[in-house]
Amino acid sequence: MRTVNIHEAKTHLSRLLARMSAGAEVVIAKAGKPLARLIPIRRAPRPRRLGVLAGRLTVPAGFDAPLPGDALDAFEGRG
Repeated sequence: MRTVNIHEAKTHLSRLLARMSAGAEVVIAKAGKPLARLIPIRRAPRPRRLGVLAGRLTVPAGFDAPLPGDALDAFEGRG
């Protein structure tokens, strides 16, 4: 993370933005005290496609059956 003063940030804004687009962060300081941190904007994740794994997974027949008593007690902290 690079620290620059306000004058340098104004003078070299294009260079700082180029560094940020490569993933770098920049701190802007006044009289050596940090005032702001410039960080690159993370791109939003692509929307998920439903059905990508259709036909590739199987769910066991008893998947949603109640848990045995001892397993349920362990989950609830009684065992």
